[in-house]
Amino acid sequence: MERSSTTPGGSARREATRQKLYEAAVTLIAEQGFSATTVDEIAERAGVAKGTVYYNFASKSVLFEELLRHGVGLLTASLREAAERTEQEGGSKVDALDAMIRAGLVFIDRYPAFTQLYVAELWRTNRAWQSTLMVVRQQAVAVVEGVLSDGVAAGEFSEEIDVPLTAAALVGMVLVAALDWKSFQPERSLDDVHAALSRLLQGRVSGRG
Repeated sequence: MERSSTTPGGSARREATRQKLYEAAVTLIAEQGFSATTVDEIAERAGVAKGTVYYNFASKSVLFEELLRHGVGLLTASLREAAERTEQEGGSKVDALDAMIRAGLVFIDRYPAFTQLYVAELWRTNRAWQSTLMVVRQQAVAVVEGVLSDGVAAGEFSEEIDVPLTAAALVGMVLVAALDWKSFQPERSLDDVHAALSRLLQGRVSGRG
């Protein structure tokens, strides 16, 4: 899973190594589960020595916790960028939400294994990183909440909208619909899936205007 930029020198090399470890961990854990995945396997898949894993992360659990932070951070950034770009182009708040839906689908299309892990972990309550997961989840949802709140303030959305619940519902809709797409309807294009979710967003499921 890539970052948008790297820092010079040793920091860049360390970041590149961490990227390899993130990629290896997310692939292996998606394939065989967290408990069954060993540090040795992660190191082998990443093409590094086992000691390199522990140099970068104190344990497998810490690696996975940082993987969650990293992945949801990328998703949050893509949602924010979509909203900001729409605003710069003079679009409405509905347009911004629609752009965020597409950004979410693009992210999931690029990182399906991470998305599968993330959704699975949301339902677990016995993990050491549960509190971290809740924090990073809220960061992503908060971006959508901001657009909804601005839309209410501008009179574009009804004041009766439950902003936190609606934001969570929109994020959840994209995650679940995209996983269904990748798992059961892979023949459909991203544009096709986006168009369907866009119609839901705009209240046109019945086919009216």
